[in-house]
Amino acid sequence: MYTVIRVDTCDVDTLSSAVSIRELRAQLADVLGRAGYGGQRIGITRNGKLAAVVISVEDLEALEAFELAQDTAAYRTAKANDDGTRVSLEQLRAEIDAEEAADDAAGGGDRAPDALRGGHAS
Repeated sequence: MYTVIRVDTCDVDTLSSAVSIRELRAQLADVLGRAGYGGQRIGITRNGKLAAVVISVEDLEALEAFELAQDTAAYRTAKANDDGTRVSLEQLRAEIDAEEAADDAAGGGDRAPDALRGGHAS
């Protein structure tokens, strides 16, 4: 049995059910059993909004395998598209400083973290 839970603009239609945090406290053993042994995906709601999902170890392992496959594919694509051009730290700092100066002249903007500028504010 699957329940569609409306979460903002996205439908989470692979959840078996949903429980509130209050219900979770009283039904923790049951929720863990349904997820761990029954393979159900149980949404946990806070103030009527989906806050977390309890899934089985098998689902987590499948998710991690999927993420690893995506990361591997992205790495292979990046490696294939690498033209060998590199930028030194000094060049990067100069580019950041130039962008900040342009932002300041245009009325402000986000500052790069100090670590990118050698650990000190400019």
